[in-house]
Amino acid sequence: MKRQLIAAVGVAAMVVGLAACGSDGKKDDNAGSGSSSAAGAKNYSGKTLKVWLMSGSAPKGWTDAVKTEFETTYPGSKVDFQIQEWGGIGAKVTAALSEGSVDVVEVGNTQTAGYAASGGLLDITKDKANLGGADWAANQNESAILDGKQYAAPWWVSNRVVAYNKDLWTKAGLTDAPKTLDEFYADLEKLKTTDGVADPIYLPGQEWYTYFGLLTGEGGKIAKKDGDKWVGGLSSPEAQKAFETYKKLQGYSVTGPKDKDEATPQQKDVFGKGNVGAMIGLGWELPDEKTMPKDKIGFFPLPGKTADKPSGVFLGGSNLAIASQGKNTDMAKDFLKVALNDKNEGLVAAAGNIPNKAALNSQLTGDFAKAAQSAAAVGGITPNTPNWASVEDNPNPVKDFLTAVLQGGDYAATAKKYDDEIAKRLNQKQ
Repeated sequence: MKRQLIAAVGVAAMVVGLAACGSDGKKDDNAGSGSSSAAGAKNYSGKTLKVWLMSGSAPKGWTDAVKTEFETTYPGSKVDFQIQEWGGIGAKVTAALSEGSVDVVEVGNTQTAGYAASGGLLDITKDKANLGGADWAANQNESAILDGKQYAAPWWVSNRVVAYNKDLWTKAGLTDAPKTLDEFYADLEKLKTTDGVADPIYLPGQEWYTYFGLLTGEGGKIAKKDGDKWVGGLSSPEAQKAFETYKKLQGYSVTGPKDKDEATPQQKDVFGKGNVGAMIGLGWELPDEKTMPKDKIGFFPLPGKTADKPSGVFLGGSNLAIASQGKNTDMAKDFLKVALNDKNEGLVAAAGNIPNKAALNSQLTGDFAKAAQSAAAVGGITPNTPNWASVEDNPNPVKDFLTAVLQGGDYAATAKKYDDEIAKRLNQKQ
């Protein structure tokens, strides 16, 4: 995901750019303000709140709805949404947080710990309840917490599901989505002997997000704290069980290279050729309509070992945070309250992203989103540490571990080698 690609740049820049930046110097924009309206006697008249969102993140109509509600609730106030592009965003956000030139910023859930540790984000622990935080999904909110303090609010997440070619499945005599991994393996066996099928499933060897999800579903962690040190989790029994599942699935990927990830080549291009039974991917990783019409693609969550629970998934998404050096911190808190209320968070669900409250899941639309939602409850995020970005730096030890064992390397020895590398990167001093 794009968030992972830029996280290393952002965190590295933050260490320098925000070292002296903390919450002690925040400005209180509400001091001495007069009373007004039903908004709790707050007056933001004449003030403009600067909000940075990433290109493609906000659902259609969301910004207009939030802007209208906030400016109506607080007459005379203005919300200035500024859409940012992904290229070079880490350094740009770092500079804006340091300078106090932004009030609210969207940050990827794997980036949040880095920005928080560097002093760029406001501690909103005392405001959590007022923002509706009691109902936030715990596995989404985990990414917004560092050292027990709340530094952001979860906005939305998404995750990977199985996308399948309906025509090929019909040709193979398959009618129902599998409910267990064993049923899925049986379906892949049928696809394997179906004319015109090159790959029952396309799954390259370094698709570590899928492996991460399987590990999460087994109850394991890719890394965890042992005292005050991080240790890698690839040597755990849970990790080995997850790998066995991954290895079996990858074995049905005839053309999937063991030493490449899902972007080399882009798996949507492989799937779009029409001779691949299935792939595991995100909603925006699908072929375009011209290449493969949407009605030709079906979705289901990667099944689990039993029918009552799907396999675990990696949860990627965004949080909304307040800049600690922003000029309008109180106004920003009230903005988050509006932006995250059930009406506006419902727009997130209606657009196909998984909202931050399970109670809003009924508003999800689209077959992909519904398939993703059923697995989101058993999803997880990467270790919540500012140093995680360094693990994803090339060479990524998780990817290299998968390749090495898929190519015949001894599991225990290989896992220890890459656990040591993960620990080295996570324990480095900032």
